Amino acid sequence: MTLLLRLFQNYASLFVSKVTLLSLFFCLSGSVYADELEITRRKAEQGDAEAQRNLGLYYRNGQGLPRDDKEAVKWFRLAAEQGHADSQGRLGWMYAEAIGIPQNYKEALKWYRLAAEQGHTDAQRNLGVMYADGVGVQQNYKEAIKWYRLAAEQGDQDAQCNLGVAYRNGQGVPIDYSEALKWSRLAAAQGNSIAQGHLGLMYRNGEGVPQDYKEALKWFRIAAERGNGAAQSLLATMYFEGKDGVLKDIDEALKWFRSAAIQNNSNAQLFLGLMYSKGEGVQQDNNEAARWFYLAAAQGNADAQYHLGWVYADGKGVQQSDKESVNWFRRAAEQGHASAQSILGTAYFTGIGVPRNDTESLKWSLRAAEQGHADAQFHLGVVYAKGIGVQQDYVHAYAWFHLSSAKGNKTATEQLNLIRPKMTPSQIEKSQQLSREYAKKAGKTL
Repeated sequence: MTLLLRLFQNYASLFVSKVTLLSLFFCLSGSVYADELEITRRKAEQGDAEAQRNLGLYYRNGQGLPRDDKEAVKWFRLAAEQGHADSQGRLGWMYAEAIGIPQNYKEALKWYRLAAEQGHTDAQRNLGVMYADGVGVQQNYKEAIKWYRLAAEQGDQDAQCNLGVAYRNGQGVPIDYSEALKWSRLAAAQGNSIAQGHLGLMYRNGEGVPQDYKEALKWFRIAAERGNGAAQSLLATMYFEGKDGVLKDIDEALKWFRSAAIQNNSNAQLFLGLMYSKGEGVQQDNNEAARWFYLAAAQGNADAQYHLGWVYADGKGVQQSDKESVNWFRRAAEQGHASAQSILGTAYFTGIGVPRNDTESLKWSLRAAEQGHADAQFHLGVVYAKGIGVQQDYVHAYAWFHLSSAKGNKTATEQLNLIRPKMTPSQIEKSQQLSREYAKKAGKTL
């Protein structure tokens, strides 16, 4: 027998021995696991609350038993009714998520509260979320803060994150950036990507800390690398804009926008639409632009709805349709998008995509103009100067032309010069006062 053959036989023998040992190990451990399961079932049937909870977990996770959420609910309930806090919290969660039982927020609230009052951190945090969102109970941010704080003080990272967000936004507590930073840092240190993203926002905006784009970039990247879509989009935006010490990098921006867009981040989808429509960082592609605009618009992103309105108006990447164009402009306008409101006002004025309607035109143009939109302000000047759908009124016409002119609209300046000779000094003075009032309403000064 050759040396090579003997070596092969020895290796084969060793491999068989290892396989045999592994098989024996798994058989023995399976037997031990089955015995443990049987002991747990026996204790559970005898009324042991801890065993009932554990049996519920076996059914919930499919450990040693076929997964059965209804059986899990049954055993969690038996333990919960004996006051077992963890089972109460789990039962509340299953009611809230409709797992193994019909969804019932009131029952979820009841079991969460019972567990929370025993100091169960998950239940305290979930109870806070229900109060914050107004699910199964009247919305109450102060009550949400109470439960978040109790869980946060026990080290629950999600509660710490929620508490940090509440202090940053002034929900249930006065805005306090120091507290927001404190709780966000605690959650971020535990790897909470939402809190890490919020730290990035606070550094970017200079909230409670000196504005620091590099520090913001650091936190956005940490959160982004953990898969947080919002942070990925914010990181991409910083690379796309490239300002204040952050070098513009279209390739990095595209990489992170794609990653966030795949997670249905509507802002990232919007930016991808813009990049494809302009051919920035990618080959110009109207079809891809339309696709990304649609995905963002369908999620309610007002900017994307506005751009999709133009896509249909111009027939770029889609079949041209004035009706569909107006549909998307309307959706954006109803969310307060000033440019969409202005376009919608013009559509009603011209009868393009909708029946002509002076009342609707005036309504939407006014909403845009009051937000400081120069084109809408000019349109209102024309409407009042010519008395279209309203009584002719040079005072209001002058006021709107004046506002539009102040934003650099040269045609509005020309119209001011045309109607000024037709007005008395007192009318002009009144117009200027109106202009100041409109500007103040829009948050501007003249």
